[in-house]
Amino acid sequence: MTDLIKKKVRELLKSRAADRVLGWKTGEFFYDETPAVFNSLEELKALVYDGFSASNLSKYLIKETKKDGKVIALLKPCDTYSFNQLLTEHRIIRENVYAVGVPCRGKLDINKIRNMGIKGIQGIKEEESRLVIETLYGNRIIQRENVILDRCFCCKGSRHVAADEVIKSDEPAWKPDTDRFEVVSKLEAMTPDERFNFWRDELSKCIRCNACRNVCPACSCLQCVFDNPASGVAAKSNADDFEENMFHIIRAFHVAGRCTDCGECSRVCPQGIPLHLLNRKFIKDIDEFYGEYQAGADLETKGPLTEYTKTDVEPGIITNDVARALLKERR
Repeated sequence: MTDLIKKKVRELLKSRAADRVLGWKTGEFFYDETPAVFNSLEELKALVYDGFSASNLSKYLIKETKKDGKVIALLKPCDTYSFNQLLTEHRIIRENVYAVGVPCRGKLDINKIRNMGIKGIQGIKEEESRLVIETLYGNRIIQRENVILDRCFCCKGSRHVAADEVIKSDEPAWKPDTDRFEVVSKLEAMTPDERFNFWRDELSKCIRCNACRNVCPACSCLQCVFDNPASGVAAKSNADDFEENMFHIIRAFHVAGRCTDCGECSRVCPQGIPLHLLNRKFIKDIDEFYGEYQAGADLETKGPLTEYTKTDVEPGIITNDVARALLKERR
């Protein structure tokens, strides 16, 4: 797939359809692939695209599209939802980007591979339905679906909702069938004390590295409240459990109605905190109160939290029966 993508972007660069490419390159380890901008055909040799090219590149277009020239952006299907959402928020200059959709069949989780007891990993060869793990102690073969990132089991599908061009692939599409609200429903079924203890246990792991905030496409403020000296909470560490709660709860409220559920926050968390569950709870509530809504699905639909109608549900002042009736009418 990497060679196919390189061929396409080389053609685009040579035809001067764009000046540079936003893609992925290998980091310190082969499985540590990171977003990168390639400014020449020579630099393009370092471009990679495989099971570890998990980063959502849409956020990096906020900065890239404000530069001179045009950038080719390689976007997976899930990335295009964030791309659309950022366009509706006027964070991306559309005419400065050439969006190339790349296929995806689910991204790999190196931690799941390690948790299988596989050590001394030197490389991984991807086959159609399995992985050949090259280690210091010989090769191991495992089924690919057993080590897919959790977020990919709630995939929104293989269709790119925004792209100037889509690269086709003969590889089988990733088609999971998982209820993304299953864990949220289990949390809702807990008692308040159980739910509080669950989140205290998870959020107590936070080291305030800001990785979740920095990677989130919905966190696109020019200056975050947590970086604003006048806010009273700037650059604070988690001195107590209030700080741990405040940071993540404020962030979740900030992206409510705008989060596309890309799962980047949980993927990059070094402490393994399931931060996406906070966002997903809000998504579930929005769907129940205002009808099903997917942020970034298109450029026309207005978000339920930014669009007011007289039939909007107001849970605090109307009964559940009335709310259900209004929902039925709205749908």
